[in-house]
Amino acid sequence: MEKKERNTLKILQEIENDNTLTQRDLSKKLNISLGLVNMFIKRLVQKGYFKVTTIPPNRVKYLLTPKGIAEKSRLAFEYLQYSLGFYNEIKTLLLNIYKELESFQVKSIVFYGVGEVAELAYLFLQQTNIELAAVIDNNQEGKKFFGFDILKTESLSESNIDHILLTTVDGHDKAVDEILKNGISKNRIIKIK
Repeated sequence: MEKKERNTLKILQEIENDNTLTQRDLSKKLNISLGLVNMFIKRLVQKGYFKVTTIPPNRVKYLLTPKGIAEKSRLAFEYLQYSLGFYNEIKTLLLNIYKELESFQVKSIVFYGVGEVAELAYLFLQQTNIELAAVIDNNQEGKKFFGFDILKTESLSESNIDHILLTTVDGHDKAVDEILKNGISKNRIIKIK
């Protein structure tokens, strides 16, 4: 599912939930620029997905049309299919990585990055004999991840890890550079491909 379609779905959902939201409110809730929200709203109004009314004159109210409800349902279904496809793909990739690591008698692993991929990686790690040794994320240091303290990259040392699994969606090159700066050899870094 393309980002444009995900943003359209989010806008339609937010408008259905609260039709008095301002474009500024939508921008903040969806973490997209005000100009982009404005462009989306104009396009969605032109397509007939919702109507705009002004009551009182300085306030705008959005009304989702039957066509808008149908589009929201279609996009929600498409997003669900996309999510299930992603889940199945990441499951296969992770289980294959873990199987290979177990064949080399790897006993522990470090996750680099916290988010949905790390959560799935942890879930599927439970099906193996490999233990999670640590979780690294410079932006989340001090927080918890399934009971593990999230640490900074500087806490890594080659003596206490077998391998590091990059559990970030993007920014792999930056993550690898950070890990290498801490003296970890490149052959201990695993990317989910």
